[in-house]
Amino acid sequence: MLSLLGYGMIVVFMILIMTKKLSALVALTLIPILFALIAGFGGEMGGMMIDGLKKVAPTAIMVIFAILYFSTMFDTGLFDPIIRFFLRIINGDPVKAVMCSAVLAAMVSLDGDGSTTYMICVTAMLPLFKRIRLDPLALTCVVFLSGSITNLLPWGGPLARVAASLKVESAELFVPLIPSMLCGFVGVLALSWYIGIRERRRLGKLSIQSGNVVLEEDAESYLPAINDVSEELRRPKLFWLNAGLTLLLMVSLVMELLPLSVLFMVAFALALLINYPHLDAQRQRIAAHAPAALNQTSIFLAAGIFAGILSGTGMVTAMSNSLLDVLPQSWGPYLAPITALISLPGTFFMSNDAFYYGVLPVLAEAGRAYGIEPIEIGRASLVGQPIHLLSPLVASTYLLVGLAGVEFSDHQKYTYKWAFLLCMIFLGSSLLLGLYPLYSAGA
Repeated sequence: MLSLLGYGMIVVFMILIMTKKLSALVALTLIPILFALIAGFGGEMGGMMIDGLKKVAPTAIMVIFAILYFSTMFDTGLFDPIIRFFLRIINGDPVKAVMCSAVLAAMVSLDGDGSTTYMICVTAMLPLFKRIRLDPLALTCVVFLSGSITNLLPWGGPLARVAASLKVESAELFVPLIPSMLCGFVGVLALSWYIGIRERRRLGKLSIQSGNVVLEEDAESYLPAINDVSEELRRPKLFWLNAGLTLLLMVSLVMELLPLSVLFMVAFALALLINYPHLDAQRQRIAAHAPAALNQTSIFLAAGIFAGILSGTGMVTAMSNSLLDVLPQSWGPYLAPITALISLPGTFFMSNDAFYYGVLPVLAEAGRAYGIEPIEIGRASLVGQPIHLLSPLVASTYLLVGLAGVEFSDHQKYTYKWAFLLCMIFLGSSLLLGLYPLYSAGA
């Protein structure tokens, strides 16, 4: 019963947001409450929601101050040279624009934090996409998929969970995965090229003239400037100081010198003090960017309520048990590729914690009976991460679509088929490289 309610809750949520009957914030808050009441947990769900909020609170705080920080850096003009650099490389070519976005996302996401990757990449590339009239969904798609590959680094969440769950060394899991990750990234670049070609056909060839993007077939059709920020807010003389502060912040994030939320709070305070030392100017900058920060944070907190009820009611446990019950015993020799395929819906309908700490150990133990090593099952379980990141349970994806100004459901529709294809590339390359067996004859 609980498993049906759990799957039903997620399906109802998906239908409501994909048909745009409810906003993500409203659906994330009200749908789990409704299903908790149906399941008879009305008197206990308050504590469940608080538990869920506690888990996302550090991330929510980080997002508030990260948005404030990067928005302030944008005001100062820190990203203008980056945009101009890409403009020179891209020269109005949609193919180059989309492919550069994928490369930038791969570079930035090496720190293992998806939220930071989205904020930097969207802040840097969205003005360019708007300027040459590219579909912002193309940006969210390639940034998202590129980040899903580097999300498998040892300091990223999924691989660390697998290592802890199966009690194996991270290096043993990760090093054999590198060729498959490279294959996946090549696949993302190929997709970026394809999307760029499609956008080029839609838009026609573009060119850069005198700092403005002009359609060749309509030389008088000028696109908006890089941004509409007042020149009074620009701080060109402080460019290197701001760049140094941002670089120091990135290094500190990777080294985890302090909690991420604290690092962004300190960095934002220093950014205000350096660039806008007067109190009124600081208040204006905070007021200007507070709506964006509040909008994204509210969705993060609502996602915490959703996950808290899903976990606290026991729906997640019931869902994982039902998933294992439907596997016929005769499928045992094929358990490694089956685990890879299970990880697609498994990590979509459950959090990474629920899947890797709840389902994976059971699959790994079952694999032993057929001579399949737990570490091979662990590698197979990582295949579904591109699909997992499209789940309504992943708060950082709401940040991506919010920054890009697109609907979550539109991003899902646009990206899902490509995420599935990327999973298949990852699965196929892993099988060819022998990272886990296609078939086992038994112990």
